[in-house]
Amino acid sequence: MYQHCACGQSWLPPRFECPQCLRSAWSWREASGTARLVSWVVYNVAYDEAFKNKLPYNVAIVELDEGVRLISNIVGTPDGDGLVADMRLALVLEREGDHVMARFKRAEDLEMS
Repeated sequence: MYQHCACGQSWLPPRFECPQCLRSAWSWREASGTARLVSWVVYNVAYDEAFKNKLPYNVAIVELDEGVRLISNIVGTPDGDGLVADMRLALVLEREGDHVMARFKRAEDLEMS
């Protein structure tokens, strides 16, 4: 889900007003769950103890097909091996503690399974 304003702007993360026109005339829209990889970085050093057991891990900028960008992770390749700019991705929901996290898999990985 992402927010969309009457002015045509769409965005994530959620907020109370449109970042373009500042109106509160927005609604929720359902995303397709497909996206493309814009950019990523792989962390091999934990700058916080909470991430020490997750090394290596990637942090990616993902653009949904609807044009909204978000920061996420690409699962199945923590070291970033095989990631390529503009590659197709598909949404994967993962539970982490009490939260459900929106993460992504390479679309080709889903086709193989």
